[in-house]
Amino acid sequence: MTHHSSFRVHVAKDYLVFSSAHFITFAGHRCEALHGHNYRVGVALDGELQPDGWYVLDFSVLKQVMKRLCDEIDHKVLLPSSNPRLTVSERDGSVTVAYAGTPRYVFPREDCALLPIPNTTVEMLAQYLAGRLRRELPDDAHVSRIEVEVEESFGQSAVYRDQLDPADPTETR
Repeated sequence: MTHHSSFRVHVAKDYLVFSSAHFITFAGHRCEALHGHNYRVGVALDGELQPDGWYVLDFSVLKQVMKRLCDEIDHKVLLPSSNPRLTVSERDGSVTVAYAGTPRYVFPREDCALLPIPNTTVEMLAQYLAGRLRRELPDDAHVSRIEVEVEESFGQSAVYRDQLDPADPTETR
């Protein structure tokens, strides 16, 4: 019988937040109005202990990375760059958004965060943040799973879980 065990660390600090505007597209050719949320982020890592420190990942490293990722999208209009119903284009310092071919919004470029996701749902934001965190983990981190929760309003959130393959050395990067 094989015995597997791991540890889990979790961070959900008051400063892991971002206030952003967004809208999502729905099935059936619907697009909601632009609106905003005060998002909160929590992250959990499962993994083996570091041999010299007896921790999965130094909390200060995890908090710094997540704060920077939240700050990047704080006070921005979140725009998905891979939504088939939207055309998002940049020109002369502006971002133009067309829905189903019809112009809808023009924003100053510096007020936008163009994200490589199909929709700015909390599910996709959680997956985006997990992927960014995954790429920034230190080389010596032995993380087997990343879990990111994004809450858009009290009691309304989504969790994304990314199971890493410990046999693949590129998986933790």
